[in-house]
Amino acid sequence: MNPGSSVAFKDTKKHYIILDALRGVAALVVVLFHLLETFTFGNNHLQIINHGYLAVDFFFVLSGFVIGYAYDDRWNKMSLGSFFKRRLIRLHPMIIVGMLIGGITFFFQASPYFPGISEIPVWKLLLVTVLGFALVPVGPSLDIRAWNEMYPTNGPAWTLFFEYIANILYALFIRKFSNKVLAGLALVTGAALVHLAVTRGDIIGGWALDPLQLRIGFTRLLYPFFAGLLLSRIVKPGSVKNAFLWCSILLVTVLSVPRLGGTEHIWINGLYIAVSVIVLFPLIVYMGASGEVKGRFATKLCRFLGDISYPIYIIHYPLMYLFMAWVSKSRVSLVASLPMALLYFVLSIVLAYVLFKIYDVPVRKWLTKKTMNRSQP
Repeated sequence: MNPGSSVAFKDTKKHYIILDALRGVAALVVVLFHLLETFTFGNNHLQIINHGYLAVDFFFVLSGFVIGYAYDDRWNKMSLGSFFKRRLIRLHPMIIVGMLIGGITFFFQASPYFPGISEIPVWKLLLVTVLGFALVPVGPSLDIRAWNEMYPTNGPAWTLFFEYIANILYALFIRKFSNKVLAGLALVTGAALVHLAVTRGDIIGGWALDPLQLRIGFTRLLYPFFAGLLLSRIVKPGSVKNAFLWCSILLVTVLSVPRLGGTEHIWINGLYIAVSVIVLFPLIVYMGASGEVKGRFATKLCRFLGDISYPIYIIHYPLMYLFMAWVSKSRVSLVASLPMALLYFVLSIVLAYVLFKIYDVPVRKWLTKKTMNRSQP
């Protein structure tokens, strides 16, 4: 996930406020998806917001677009070191906080969902948490949750692992590719995405250090990133009225469509996923980049959604672990859990906004001041 908050530093370009807000909309859908997932483990067909996990693929399209827009024209004056520092400043402060929250709450998550937590030694939790601070993925020997996650204290951080890979590849190689080469790569990786989707019926995965999960992770990363980057280079934004409203409706609809085709025709759902990622997500990004926000309320709403988009994504899942533990210990139904689910949803939003204001923005500004040469673009 590429955070592009509405806070603009002096040496950065202006962000597309609607794209920032759409990132927030997608992040909120992810929180709802994970809350509801608590009641559907092992049966994805029953998930109410069935395709909510595709928000990650939307984030990767946004990432490619934003990276291309922000940096493609700066390489005649910007060094690799400057680029990597910028990306670390953007991404890493909240990664550390997300891992810290996951580490602090870990032993409180002991429950039927996570039966082995009480047997984990403190030293192992501390080691996994510290490795998480540096975004170092762990394998089975340090899988303290027994969920096969590369980041057991904060599972969704796997998307930042791939985001970092995309940033490194962009800086070293991809930025030098012509549009024709990018288009060819998008075609090849798009074909790989279609194959994965129609043969599996979904593209769920990417969070573990094993061959299958890594294949899924790279397949989910490459086409969206190439498509977003190519979009930033060749498409001039037009003029779309009420772009935020229409983009939000389209995005939420795409993520909420029930699973299609059943167990006998999984290719139907796979085809839907392929069309969503390959066609609809770039279209939504184009529409969002082509719109303007008018009115005081709309501007404040879009800025708020942009502000919380990255923080809520990277800190919400440790709270979800707690919610899952409560559900499994209390044995409550979906309906009975709604008040607590609403509490966790609101708490995620409030905590994300507070952390954005008192931690993320001040830390990024301080790091920018201390580490960046102001003469650099």
